[in-house]
Amino acid sequence: MATNPPKPIVVWITRRSWVLAVFLFEELGLNYRIKSFRFDDVKKSPFIDVNPNGRVPAIQDPNTDITLWESGAIYQISSLLHRLTYTTLKEKHQCNQWLHFQMSGQGPYFGQCGWFQHLHPEKIPSAIERYASEIKRVLGVLEGVLAAKPATARWLVGDKMTFADMAFVPWNFRLSEVLVQPWDEVWAGMPHRAMEIRARLMDEQGLQWNGVPKGIETFTEYEAKIAARET
Repeated sequence: MATNPPKPIVVWITRRSWVLAVFLFEELGLNYRIKSFRFDDVKKSPFIDVNPNGRVPAIQDPNTDITLWESGAIYQISSLLHRLTYTTLKEKHQCNQWLHFQMSGQGPYFGQCGWFQHLHPEKIPSAIERYASEIKRVLGVLEGVLAAKPATARWLVGDKMTFADMAFVPWNFRLSEVLVQPWDEVWAGMPHRAMEIRARLMDEQGLQWNGVPKGIETFTEYEAKIAARET
């Protein structure tokens, strides 16, 4: 008996949150549909009915009737597929450890730095300095761990990329914007990163720096491309 293909997972994003969805769902090869909307509407219906906290991203899976918001919870989808995680006891808990560090360390500090740099109605140098310093501390933790790894396996857990590594990518990609510093200056003294390798591989795969295929300039175009996969 033929079975119906899974329905696309609906991914709610604004311009500020697309990286997580595109990076994760493309890597997993999941069937998904982007529902993008204005950042100004995150506290309004219909999105506030999906996520009462009014923060992006959020997903709705019609195949399982699961609605999830909070990036950490969404990243753990990969653990169900065993592709971007480990099933062994030690490595499984280490993946969760790094995910908690991302949610409690990177996310809040990077977000607050961005707020005080760009959105706060007045410049407060002490607040900017405080959160910029915490950003450097978090990056230092990652650099120290990766530097101690063999050159052939510079991942946070084990010898492959997991959701632990992926969780840090969206904010790291916006560091130049958050810190208002040139890209090379932001990453000075931290050579054990994969941004250059990723940029080369993405170029070879016909992707722009943001993960969107070359030649696509707007969300409307990208949504149309995703929709065309479903037909």
